[in-house]
Amino acid sequence: MSVMPFMSPMVNMVKKKMRCFMGRQLFFSLALAWLLSACHSAPESPKPPTAPPPTVKVAQVLSKEITPWDEYTGRIEAVNEVQLRARVSGYIEKVQFNAGEKVKKGDVLFLIDSRPYKSQLNYATAEQAKASVKYEFAKNDLARAEQLIAEKAISLEELDSRTHAVHEALAVLDAAKATVYAAQLNVSYCEIRAPINGRISRALFTEGNLVTPSDNAVLATIVSLNPVYVYVDVDEQAMLHYRARSNSQDFNLNGAPVSLTLNSDVGRDFQGYIDYIAPKEDTKTGTITLRGVFDNTDELLSPGFFARMRVRSAAPYRAQLLPSRAIGVDQSQSFVWVLKDDNHVEYRKVTLGASEKNWRVIEAGVSAQEWVVIDGLQKMRPNIQVNPERLDVANLAE
Repeated sequence: MSVMPFMSPMVNMVKKKMRCFMGRQLFFSLALAWLLSACHSAPESPKPPTAPPPTVKVAQVLSKEITPWDEYTGRIEAVNEVQLRARVSGYIEKVQFNAGEKVKKGDVLFLIDSRPYKSQLNYATAEQAKASVKYEFAKNDLARAEQLIAEKAISLEELDSRTHAVHEALAVLDAAKATVYAAQLNVSYCEIRAPINGRISRALFTEGNLVTPSDNAVLATIVSLNPVYVYVDVDEQAMLHYRARSNSQDFNLNGAPVSLTLNSDVGRDFQGYIDYIAPKEDTKTGTITLRGVFDNTDELLSPGFFARMRVRSAAPYRAQLLPSRAIGVDQSQSFVWVLKDDNHVEYRKVTLGASEKNWRVIEAGVSAQEWVVIDGLQKMRPNIQVNPERLDVANLAE
């Protein structure tokens, strides 16, 4: 029996699918060819524009004579500071000042009820008068006895008795005078006066409060204003350096000029001098205390302010300086960006010296003829090209 009748439909179906597949393959081949031709014929996209070189400010190193200073931190203290305390017991009748105002030496600040002490003074004055009368009577009695002894009308024993009576009356009179003086002092202590010129704090005791000397209570505090002291602690090595300079140069630390700056934006240096050097070293800290005296006519300086005092450490010398803002820090290494002849910048390590206000001494790393980037450091990269704006370093130093 033949199989052809069963195979014919299947063969036709396969042929039909093959024709469909080849048609699809031809369609995709033509589409791919069209896309490729379109890509080859499309114009090339333009390249992005190149950024212009960044503009930075550059200046040459400043050559200037400077005076080296050692800087120490300390606190401002008043030359005089007085705590007012009561010297007699009593109730405060009146407070005669405003908190924080200036006071002059001798101004009455507190009044204490003086009536009990005036009564004691009156009693002591009366006792003095009585003692004075007895003394005069004893003197007259002795004068009569001396006349009678010449006539042998009284005994020597009687004369000695009257002499001793005079001495005793004189002693009583002296004691009465001392009592009067003590009573006068107590009356005067009822007026608490300013012992110095200065500025006073607020009153810690007000009217109606009882004060006694035994309490040792502070009523108010007065601090002097001008001049002021600044105390700093100098290490042993620096002190030996100063003393060596004193022996070899025309330099004396006691009386040496010093300058003072505040921890603020006042932007001013105060000039003074050293007037005290501690006679011995503090063994706990290994330092010696120095004291500077500064004029405070305008009262910008107040006791308790944090301050930095500078002491001249060597003779003036010529140094190379750059603005502090031109110096970068890479971990522990300081560096600057130096402009080369082709306007490219070079990363350069530098060795720093002392500070001079907003400038730093450059001990090594750049020469006086080189130009250094002073603004725009955040734009810098090694060997980047820049557009330099050259500044006169002399104008920056003004």
